[in-house]
Amino acid sequence: MIPKPAQYLLRFDDLCPTMAHGRWQRFLPLIEEFHLRPILAVIPDNQDAELDLSPPDPEFWARMRAMEAGGATIALHGLHHHCGSRGKSLLPLNAYTEFSGVPEEIQREWIREGLRILRGHGLNPKIFVAPRHGFDHATLRALRNEGIEMLSDGFARVPFIRGGITWIPQQLWRPVEKNKGLWTICVHSNFASAAQVAQLHEFLSEHAAQFTSVERAVAELFPGGLSLIERFHETFALWRTRAGKVRRLWKLISRFRGRG
Repeated sequence: MIPKPAQYLLRFDDLCPTMAHGRWQRFLPLIEEFHLRPILAVIPDNQDAELDLSPPDPEFWARMRAMEAGGATIALHGLHHHCGSRGKSLLPLNAYTEFSGVPEEIQREWIREGLRILRGHGLNPKIFVAPRHGFDHATLRALRNEGIEMLSDGFARVPFIRGGITWIPQQLWRPVEKNKGLWTICVHSNFASAAQVAQLHEFLSEHAAQFTSVERAVAELFPGGLSLIERFHETFALWRTRAGKVRRLWKLISRFRGRG
C-alpha cells in the first residue's frame, strides 16, 4: 500500500563522539519542536578521519540514549566508517564502501562487534545503515544471522522485503514535497549549512503531521514484495540518482577547469 498523502522519515547520518557538535545541535530544537522520531545512524567505533571534527563529546552516548528513550530509532551505521572496499554494492552509488565485497564472515564479525559496542553503551539498534550505501547479499545474510531485520536504503516508495530483510527506503537528501509514498530524508548534520537547517524547519512547519517513525511505518504499511510498477519506479529512481551524481561531478570538474 502506497500511503497518500505522503509520509516522511528523517534520518541523521554519521553520528559519533567526534562529529561537529555545533552543527548537530542546530537540529535538536527541530526534533523537539515537531516531536520527531528520527533514525539516528550511529558509528560504533569511528575511524574515519573526515569525521574527526570536534573533540570527543563525553556526553555523546548519554545523549543518544536519551533520544532513543524519546522515540528515535538507533541504526547501526557500519563499524568504523572506513570505506576501503571496491566491492559491487546492491546500490551502486559509490566506488568505495565499508562492507561491499568483504568476505561474509568478516562482515558478520563487524556487524556483531558494532552491535556489541552500541549495546554496551545502552543503545538498542534495530536497523542497519550502510556507509555510502555499500552492502551486498553477504551483508544481508550477516544482518539476518545477527538478528537485525531492517535496513534503511533503497528507492521504492514503500517498505519492502528483499533478501529476508525489510528495506525502509531512503531516497532524499533534502526536503521535497511528494504526493504519496514513504520518503526518508537523509541529513548529514556535520556539513549542513544554516540555510539547510532553515529549509528543513520551513518544510516541517508545513508537513510535520506527515512525519512518522520506523515502527509505525512497518506496522501500518505491511512490507512485502514489490509490485512490477514499484520495481520499475525503484530502478528508474536509482538510475536518476546515479545520473545526478555524474552531473554534479561534471559541473565540479568544469568549474575547476574554468579556473585553470
